Amino acid sequence: MKYSESLKKNRDFQTVYKEGKSLANRYLVLYVRENGLAGNRLGISVSKKVGNSIVRHRLTRLIRESYRLQEEMFNSGLDMVVIARVNARGRTYREINSAFMHLGKLHGVLNKDENTID
Repeated sequence: MKYSESLKKNRDFQTVYKEGKSLANRYLVLYVRENGLAGNRLGISVSKKVGNSIVRHRLTRLIRESYRLQEEMFNSGLDMVVIARVNARGRTYREINSAFMHLGKLHGVLNKDENTID
C-alpha cells in the first residue's frame, strides 16, 4: 500500500492553488499539481460556509476515507487539494466518493490499468 502525506502548511496549499489545475463538480473542487516526490500529498479544505465544526469534520473524514480506499488508483507524485462545496453538506459517503473519483478521471490522474468503481 502506498503511503500518502497530508498538506498542512499554508504555503503548500497556496502553491497548489497558483500552479495547479482545478476542476469542479457539484460537491467538490480538486486542484492537482505534480510535486516531484515519490508519493502523493493530500490537502482538504472545508470552509465555515459549509456548516458548523461537526459538519466540516464529517466531510473531511469522508473525503480522506474516499482517498484512502482508492489510493492505489491514483498516479504517484501529485499534490492534491480537495475543497468541499456547500452542496456537499449532508451527502453520503457514496456521493462524496463518486464526486471525488469523477474529478480524478477528469484530471487524468487515475491509473489507466485499474478498473474504476463508482
